[in-house]
Amino acid sequence: MVHRSQITTLTQFIIQRQSEYPHAKGAMTRLLNDIATAAKIVNREINAAGLVDILGTVGKENIQGETQKKLDVFANDMFITALKGGGECCAIASEENEKVISFSNEFSELGKYVVAMDPLDGSSNIEANVSIGTIFSIYRRVTEAGGGRQEDLLQPGIHLAAAGYIIYGSSTMLVYTTGKGVNGFTLDPSVGIFCLSHPDMKFPTHANIYSINEGNYIFFPEGVKKYIKYCQENDSETFRPYTSRYIGSLVADFHRNLIKGGIFLYPGTTKNPDGKLRLLYECNPIAYIAEQAGGKASTGFKRILEIEPKTLHQRAPFFVGPKHMVQKVEAFMMESQGNE
Repeated sequence: MVHRSQITTLTQFIIQRQSEYPHAKGAMTRLLNDIATAAKIVNREINAAGLVDILGTVGKENIQGETQKKLDVFANDMFITALKGGGECCAIASEENEKVISFSNEFSELGKYVVAMDPLDGSSNIEANVSIGTIFSIYRRVTEAGGGRQEDLLQPGIHLAAAGYIIYGSSTMLVYTTGKGVNGFTLDPSVGIFCLSHPDMKFPTHANIYSINEGNYIFFPEGVKKYIKYCQENDSETFRPYTSRYIGSLVADFHRNLIKGGIFLYPGTTKNPDGKLRLLYECNPIAYIAEQAGGKASTGFKRILEIEPKTLHQRAPFFVGPKHMVQKVEAFMMESQGNE
């Protein structure tokens, strides 16, 4: 049990880390605090969802062709409002909006950063009371002052300034990285403050979980099918057979695998060759966190963070987890491709 006097809050932690960036002026600190503030409000609504009229759909589809939930819309609006009012962000790309949301006002047009986000990942699980989350990635703008533009967001993941996610579950956690390790903060609901609870997060050495929707098995590439069979084989030296765990919420599945040790797989299929996860605001931020935690993220053939995005809602196959597990998938994928 951590003594109260030893608790480090999110704000304290970020300020302490500023010394590692001698030219920092506090803009990233303020931006991360804006995200944390919005997350606390979204968390409050999620916890009260069963008691108020915020469950269910709004009768519309987003740009992905997915039915929007009321909480999707609420979370999207809340993060946009917080980031616009904070003044450090000049543009946002969101799963819920077709085009870039550019801020051209006295508060935000001079902002040095742009944010790509999935405001409520896993929202199809809301009514089932399953853990859901928010995913965000932060880039430095590359255009001139004024409202941010699409080219500010269409940057490969290797140029990320920061990335993170918030998971709303039995406890609410904010996990983020600025490229120097991964740290997790748990929300203390009694005072409304995120406190450092998981410093320097790393994938466990012994990993034995694989997460994939095996209901789509017949549509998977041959390399993925072979990897699944590999996971199910008996070999005590490599801790196989692995345990299959799949929630259907990227944040929840990845967070469990980061804590307990495992790989998440969302391959392309014969129905969706590029998979269904979005590169900018799902794959890139999770890949950035994974690499900072000692892991790896790949399409099966290429490092996720090196992909040059062409569109805001571009999709990519996604394999993320400990290095040795992702490398094994890549080996099966390359082998199968060579046999075609």
